[in-house]
Amino acid sequence: MKKKKMGRRNRAAVVVLGDFGRSPRMQYHALSLARQANLEVDVVAYGGSDPHAAVLENRSIHIHEMKQWLRALRHLPKLFSPLILLLKPLFQIFMLMWFLCIKIPAPDVFIVQNPPSIPTLLAVQWASWFRRAAFVVDWHNFGYTLLGLSLGRSSWFVRIYHWFEKHFGRMADGALCVTRAMQHELAEKWGITATVLYDHPPEFFHPASLEEKYKLFCRLKKNIIYPYGIRDCVSMGTMGTSTSDSNDTLFTTQVGTEISLKMNRPAIMRLRLKHVAFRTMWLPAEDYSLLLGSADLGVCLHTSSSGLDLPMKVVDMFGCGLPVCAVSYPCIEELVKVEKNGLLFSSSSELAVELLMLFKGFPGECNLLKLLREGALETGSSSRWATEWEEHAMPLISEFRLAFSLGSSG
Repeated sequence: MKKKKMGRRNRAAVVVLGDFGRSPRMQYHALSLARQANLEVDVVAYGGSDPHAAVLENRSIHIHEMKQWLRALRHLPKLFSPLILLLKPLFQIFMLMWFLCIKIPAPDVFIVQNPPSIPTLLAVQWASWFRRAAFVVDWHNFGYTLLGLSLGRSSWFVRIYHWFEKHFGRMADGALCVTRAMQHELAEKWGITATVLYDHPPEFFHPASLEEKYKLFCRLKKNIIYPYGIRDCVSMGTMGTSTSDSNDTLFTTQVGTEISLKMNRPAIMRLRLKHVAFRTMWLPAEDYSLLLGSADLGVCLHTSSSGLDLPMKVVDMFGCGLPVCAVSYPCIEELVKVEKNGLLFSSSSELAVELLMLFKGFPGECNLLKLLREGALETGSSSRWATEWEEHAMPLISEFRLAFSLGSSG
């Protein structure tokens, strides 16, 4: 039986002050709002990378791309930096208000990604008041901690950012967050009650079949050149990893190991590694999931600025049945269970020991790798995004839509 539509407009707006194509969690929100809540979804975000085909092909999802006009100012002399720093948020808030208050139809609810906080939270709060809609913040991390990585936590600008993020975050009608540790932090120090919605893989992350692997590597073969006689290696394992940079890189070692990295080229050159070659490429979302599904081990280099968020790429890996070696930091064990679906490391030497241990005797006698793979498959298949969204996010969205509908009819 088709679900009864509740609310007065049957629309939702998803707001991302960033590249929507590189915001997978917000893409999944848009899909769930369209598929599970039967809503028309307006996405307001920057362009750049293509979203997943499932988003582009859904007729209920309408993407409104904001232009990044201020990019041209990056080439101005440093003398103008303070002016640009002032103009950027003013331009962004004007642009957001234009899209949220005028260009898109009035929604029942706004869902906004945080960070970034300035000026997103202010703009969405104003727009929700003007359009008489609910305002929900999805806390991925804390913006002030990310800013503190470059400016230092003691910076006056970071302190202002912290105040802004906390003040306008508390003005939201509801909140979602990515970990229980973050939920506790928001409740104890921010006065915000948030519902935990863990990242879970959608259905298009799965172990790749032999045919899918063959077709993928046929498409990628022009980017994969095996130096140092690596074509003759008998045993070769594949590891996938990612960092916060945007370049996909293929790392090939003489011992027969391929590592898919996201790392900038200058950093690679400074490593001065012997018998190592790097190949860079950009993968569409569909090929990215297939590459993970074709790998034998995942490596996660994510370290949280707040210590309270979890790497979504590990979630993708588990969806593909891919075990993980991950950097250890507070709250990572909410996701990576040691010796069940992965291992943790705190230094390069620890990672090296783990890799040698896991791939010793590859491909036939890697008992620990096989055990971890079974655990990763179990973790990835135990729950999918749609199921978790239905249980944790849907009640929150429905509650606010109904409340605002009753308020408007009264």
